[in-house]
Amino acid sequence: MKNEADASSPASMALYVVMYPVFKELGKVNLTASRTLRAAFMKAEKENAGLTQDIVIKVLEKKNLKLNYNEGLLRMATDNAEEFMIDRREPEFQELNERARALKHTLSTIPDEINDRVGLLQTIKNIATDIKELLDTVNTVFRKYQYQNRQALEQQRKDFVKYSKRFSDTLKNYFKDGRAINVFVSANQLTHQTNMILQAIKTVA
Repeated sequence: MKNEADASSPASMALYVVMYPVFKELGKVNLTASRTLRAAFMKAEKENAGLTQDIVIKVLEKKNLKLNYNEGLLRMATDNAEEFMIDRREPEFQELNERARALKHTLSTIPDEINDRVGLLQTIKNIATDIKELLDTVNTVFRKYQYQNRQALEQQRKDFVKYSKRFSDTLKNYFKDGRAINVFVSANQLTHQTNMILQAIKTVA
């Protein structure tokens, strides 16, 4: 099964961070239109990853809104989208949902702390703790439950670790060059990888 947003970059995040909530609200008024539009966006995104992001950015430009796209995306990506929530009731899976939500929430606070060195350092410590707790929970799930495509799940875990380390390196560079945009981009990549772990396990759980 192909992921709805399987790029390692956060390009596909616009689909589920920006547009899924729009589809949900539209569904309260016209469910058929919501489903049709959602299916069209999903199909287009699968065929051309990042298309939704391009549309959102063009809309922002057309409206002449002076918003930092990567910062805004990070602020919005705090919750678990329904598509990534693991609906099994075993405590390990519920804990995994909560650990993922906690990490994404902490990451989403970076824009508020980026110019406060003390606050940012505390946020970095909290992120490190959240990453460790998420990985511990993932490892528990891997040990306790057997999956046919275990190799694919292991690869997803390795990708998460890789982007966690990349995020750490980006933070180190930020204290040298002060380029906040790089921190936002890297944090979005880590958020995306967090969702991909949930989706990989949800697909086989």
